Amino acid sequence: MAKGKLDIIFENNDIIVVNKPSRLLTVSTNQEKDRTLFHQVMIYLKKKNKNNKLFIVHRLDKDTSGIVLFAKNEKIKHLFQENWDKLIKTRSYVGIVEGIIEKEGTIKSWLKETSNYKVYSSNKPHDGKLAITKYRSITYNGQYTLLQILLETGRKNQIRVHMKDINHPIIGDLKYGSSKSPLKRLGLHANLLEIYHPLSKELLIFETDIPQNFINLFI
Repeated sequence: MAKGKLDIIFENNDIIVVNKPSRLLTVSTNQEKDRTLFHQVMIYLKKKNKNNKLFIVHRLDKDTSGIVLFAKNEKIKHLFQENWDKLIKTRSYVGIVEGIIEKEGTIKSWLKETSNYKVYSSNKPHDGKLAITKYRSITYNGQYTLLQILLETGRKNQIRVHMKDINHPIIGDLKYGSSKSPLKRLGLHANLLEIYHPLSKELLIFETDIPQNFINLFI
């Protein structure tokens, strides 16, 4: 995506779906108000019609790239937030991890966030929020594995923590145990989102290509 240019995957009267680049916040923080995906999409919508509005439905970590869904009216936002588990059919990522994983697997633990904003994993039932991650190997080389990763729950930093749990951290993830950064970015991309429209119940499928620099590591 060219600098400052939105990669819009889908748009109608109710939602807009955008492919977020790495190193861009989804929404503002105390430290950064304007350089966010939300701000960029809002500018785009206001240029079309000054009365257009935009609402957060979910978010990706700053260093994760991929599909982000926004609502264009408050009713749709509330319907998604109140019926998230029913309306979200699939949330899938591609991730590059350190080491070789040949098989598929499932990780289940309870996650909790500390005061320093780091998420920890516990095997003790109900010691935090339940998190379930499924993964399968797409390809691997001598150093890294490209995984397809499916979220059954959507907790903060879930994939990153769970990959650390099995001693295969996401590359570039210094916060959660990685010591290698061949892409000079976090090796995690949200590439598939399947949702049911909150009103029509129509199944909508949004998909992006695997980033080329991910693929290049395995050529």
